[in-house]
Amino acid sequence: MAQRNTWQRERVREALAGAPGFVSAQALHATLRDENTGIGLATVYRALAGLAAQGDADSLQSPEGESLYRACTSTGHHHHLICRSCGLTVEIAATDVEEWAQRTAATHGFRDAEHIVDIFGLCAACAQASVTDAAEKRDAD
Repeated sequence: MAQRNTWQRERVREALAGAPGFVSAQALHATLRDENTGIGLATVYRALAGLAAQGDADSLQSPEGESLYRACTSTGHHHHLICRSCGLTVEIAATDVEEWAQRTAATHGFRDAEHIVDIFGLCAACAQASVTDAAEKRDAD
């Protein structure tokens, strides 16, 4: 069942499009609350779930298990590389993952396999900052 296109849903869509990388429903709600929109947290959750179901938003679980959302910038099935530090996200097509998922499913008698793969790490800038911070801390000791 399609969701009605209300002003609240459109405002959530706009806020999501303006967010840098993936964001939690709570963080998006805080932004909307700070803008005095009057949009409640339950409305944000419903709007995000609807946007994700329609393919207008990417949804994933953080390593801590929290649901995160981002305005989808590509169509079709894809995966993400996500920086644990700054949230930089790169969409990737992962042919090797696709082939592995289908092969693994077939080996076990499954078909029509679906999967979700998100890779968390440190982007080049955050990795370099981490090395620099560690060196500065070591030098200070």
